[in-house]
Amino acid sequence: MRLRYTFAALSCALLVSSCAGLNNAPSGYSTLFDAGSNLLAWTKNGDSNWRIQDGAIQADFMPGKTAGFLVSKKTYTDYQIYAEFWVDAETNSGIFIRCENPEKVGADTCYEVNIWDTRPDPSYGTGAIVDTIKVTPPYPKVGGKWSVMEISAKGAQFVVKIDGQITASGTDGKHTKGNIALQHGGGTVKFRKILIKEL
Repeated sequence: MRLRYTFAALSCALLVSSCAGLNNAPSGYSTLFDAGSNLLAWTKNGDSNWRIQDGAIQADFMPGKTAGFLVSKKTYTDYQIYAEFWVDAETNSGIFIRCENPEKVGADTCYEVNIWDTRPDPSYGTGAIVDTIKVTPPYPKVGGKWSVMEISAKGAQFVVKIDGQITASGTDGKHTKGNIALQHGGGTVKFRKILIKEL
């Protein structure tokens, strides 16, 4: 009986561990979006059709329109981000951090934490910080499923995780503070939970 109980308890613990992350956000974080009904914490930049649909922030393809961003109204310095997102296989998206100019978001004015499974150079694809810290292979693939991105930015030290696995880790000192921006560069992207913990 004791052996059977121990095995059942171990199986349950392993199951809980394997599912940790998605919809199991860490404590001590503030909410930027959590299946909400408004985008009051964000400003639209560009032509993307950002909206709330089925409890998630969503943008998708619009013929004749250029890409766009949702930019946080607040600036941040050191923090950790927890984000639950969904993209299709071809989506070009990402979370831009420490954006120096909220009206001119780009990889040269921010750190671009990439979500793009089909980027021609996969070393700066999903899980990388573009032109700054490459992905540690194997290259993660997130298309067609809900995934978790975690970003830690403390001083010049950065760590990115996708579904609990470290994909990029390193140092850089170009940008020290700024806004956060969600990117829609093509395809469909959804964010259903975005949390932040200032350090």
